[in-house]
Amino acid sequence: MATKYQLPFKVWVESKSAQRFEVIDPGTEKPWASCPASTADDVPSAVEAAHNSFQQFRKVVPRQRAVWLLKWHDLIKQAREDLAQIVTHETGKPLVEAYGEVDYSLGFLWWFAGEAERINGTVSQAAAPNRRIFTIKQPIGVAAALVPWNFPVAMVLRKVGAAIAAGCTMVVKPSPETPVSALVLAELAQRAGIPAGVFNVLTTDLENTPSLSEALCKHPLVKKVTFTGSTRVGKLVATHCAQGLKKLTLELGGNCPFLVFDDANLDQALDQLMALKWRHAGQACITANRIYVQAGVYDRFAALLKERTSALVVGHGSASGTTMGPLTTARSVEKAIAHVEDARSRGADILLGGKSLDSQSGFFFEPTILSGMTKDMQISNEESFAPIAALYRFDTEEEVVDVANATSMGLASYAFTKNVDRIWRLLENLEAGMIGMNTGNQSAAESPFGGIKESGYGKESGKDVAVSEFLVTKTGTLTIEGQY
Repeated sequence: MATKYQLPFKVWVESKSAQRFEVIDPGTEKPWASCPASTADDVPSAVEAAHNSFQQFRKVVPRQRAVWLLKWHDLIKQAREDLAQIVTHETGKPLVEAYGEVDYSLGFLWWFAGEAERINGTVSQAAAPNRRIFTIKQPIGVAAALVPWNFPVAMVLRKVGAAIAAGCTMVVKPSPETPVSALVLAELAQRAGIPAGVFNVLTTDLENTPSLSEALCKHPLVKKVTFTGSTRVGKLVATHCAQGLKKLTLELGGNCPFLVFDDANLDQALDQLMALKWRHAGQACITANRIYVQAGVYDRFAALLKERTSALVVGHGSASGTTMGPLTTARSVEKAIAHVEDARSRGADILLGGKSLDSQSGFFFEPTILSGMTKDMQISNEESFAPIAALYRFDTEEEVVDVANATSMGLASYAFTKNVDRIWRLLENLEAGMIGMNTGNQSAAESPFGGIKESGYGKESGKDVAVSEFLVTKTGTLTIEGQY
């Protein structure tokens, strides 16, 4: 569709420092690409480019924004093979999971293309006579996105898709581990016709990440910030944004409980847990961190889980037959070792695994199952973000709800039971923003995504709510002369 809006072409630039950093393949520990190491000095030019484009982009009709999103969707779909290969070498996840991420991510562009034309205001009659009240919704302005490394394509498209649908421009700072996929998405956005300055990417290394992120959050032209990452860093981001009273969406840490009751279909629960727990070697905010199994089926469930987990093939993500890849960073391996040692020293039994794989290059850790877990262990109180399945035994529903909720986090919870009354009670009583009922797969473009408590606030994806995060509501009041 033709458009009368003439915005400049995209420009690729180096960092003002002229420094670059290497991108490491976590499956080999070897560099395979390099990107500009942007600093806080690069923030003003990127934000100003986004702001200048916003002045015209905000006036682009919703249908045109939808057309661009759908064209972008089609180009990413065509580049699926290459993009999946990049994700595998950035994150370490097996190719089958990388393909899955790309396919899952495309749903956001398709969904938000539809949402672009569903942004509506209201008209209402006031209590006072001869008065009408109108509301309109307008894009908030330049948004900044701080994106994690575990789902680098999905997190970019979920944030940018909503921003574009709303009529906002965005500056994305990808993780130092996964900058290449973000740059590829930017190139495909340009080919789709999305104007320059609408989707901007600032790559940087680990050293410059804190200062660059702070500069983005505090820049006066940035009106909205969306962050996905740890609760610790999320609190820092909130502090930075508070100075400018910026609108903020935070999707933070997990520590998600996974409840299996005596009356559950164990095959169903195991199928869901295998996908949820071992996907990306346990490096997902919504993964099952604490697995509570009722006493009547505990031993059987543990044995079946061990049997299935033993069949996993650990290796480089691009290798044929690999079903679990490495952790993405060396820090993650160190944390996994510490968590297992802490649990073992406090009485847990290691049913499977428990060690790093030092026989090959890369950040590999064995799929691990711990039994006899208690509430005083580190994994009970911290998100492991590793391939560690921690099993806890419980007796009653009331007991397990109490321990499941005994965390500062509240992102997702999962419950498996065939008792419909219990399912309803758990939906209301579990303290999490998302409840998986007889499923471990609850994230989708049409489903609001976000947590409560220290897992953050605001929603991404879902009907109305995600796009609303990038909108402001303006109220108009009209007094009408004459009598009705």
